[in-house]
Amino acid sequence: MAGAEDDMPSSPFGPLLAEVARMRKSNLSAAIQDVDSIIDLLTAAREEVAGDDDANKISMAMTMLQNPVKARLESTTDNLKNVTKAQRGFGKALDRALPHRELPMEADAMADHPELINRAIAMHLLREGQFSVASAFLREDHERHEQKIISSLANHNESSRLDEDGDDEMNRDDDEDDDEDMQRLHSADLQDKFAEMYSILAKLKERNLVSAIEWARINNPKLEAKGSNLEFELCKLQFVWLFKGPSINGLPDDENNGQMGALAYARQHFARFQSRHIKEIQQLCCAMIYASNLEESPYRQIFEIDSAFDDVSTSFTREFCSLLGLSAESPLYMAVTAGSIALPRLIKYTTYMKEKKTEWTTENELAFETPLPPSMIYHPIFVCPVSKEQTTEQNPPMMLPCGHVLCRDSLHNIAAKGSRYKCPYCPTEGHLRDAIKITM
Repeated sequence: MAGAEDDMPSSPFGPLLAEVARMRKSNLSAAIQDVDSIIDLLTAAREEVAGDDDANKISMAMTMLQNPVKARLESTTDNLKNVTKAQRGFGKALDRALPHRELPMEADAMADHPELINRAIAMHLLREGQFSVASAFLREDHERHEQKIISSLANHNESSRLDEDGDDEMNRDDDEDDDEDMQRLHSADLQDKFAEMYSILAKLKERNLVSAIEWARINNPKLEAKGSNLEFELCKLQFVWLFKGPSINGLPDDENNGQMGALAYARQHFARFQSRHIKEIQQLCCAMIYASNLEESPYRQIFEIDSAFDDVSTSFTREFCSLLGLSAESPLYMAVTAGSIALPRLIKYTTYMKEKKTEWTTENELAFETPLPPSMIYHPIFVCPVSKEQTTEQNPPMMLPCGHVLCRDSLHNIAAKGSRYKCPYCPTEGHLRDAIKITM
């Protein structure tokens, strides 16, 4: 036992353990007891003088109370000093026992993925219509990639390639995937698609809807499969634009313009939209009765189109990119904008962490909330009410026909071995195939 005690100081944690023991002894128990004693003395004195009008007796009680209260207050102060001293000593011993080291605050999560960054830049240039710049960027990236492959092959001899055949095969597959992505960006077809989009947007800016309507008509099956109403919204705006007449729309003053031109347009194009938009079509046609005093009609809001062309341009861009499997906004633009918004708070947080010599303990996420506008919130968090776990890409939220939402694992557990289930929150029963996956 004595030998063990002699060895303790030699341990780097010996002083720290000694300070821990000191902290355990220097607690607040004694100070609390002194405070309780003061309360008892004051309570007893109050009961002694209560209801007694003798001033001399009251003065005597207060005088006798002074010294005991003062002594206990001093004892309380001494006890608190001991506790503070023990805490300070523990902090110093902790700093000595745990050496300081640089915190990994400057890590670049994308440093190992240059191909993803290059792809995001190239796609952004294409989306912005900078086709010549995008072509130059892609050509230089392709040349760099080829040079990298040549250098890699030159640095490996035949024996190392044989020994690492499996690893080389895996790396080759990854390179082929990256090549396919970049080849898609190189393709003239993709550039032609974006060129078409910008051509239509330019005409929409001039308040010419013909090209956009034609594109929506050709792609209508795909748009309807996604639940889009873009074609009808364009046709509806064309009806209103014709209804405004040549004095507003600047189109030729003939039978294809004005109220009669709008009516003829409705007869030609609105019939196939009746199954889904009959109410809106009826409102548009009934508005012709109030043509002479449209501002006082119940349909006044339909014909207020100050921002309609901007709105329909945004909808067109979103649907066009959606058919290409892309988001409406450039991911690079959104990432840079969101990063700019979060940067001041991030700098403040990292500075604070360095000063406190603590570490960032979260993985693959920020350690604090970053206030972003609603337009930049894409992945809301959903916690399954059954399993109490957050949903993931592998375990997505599923909406039942009754409207309740569960994660897929919980839904399959409820269904057990069969394919039918009963909603845990209402009497509705259903089939697994009726549940709809919700995109987060």
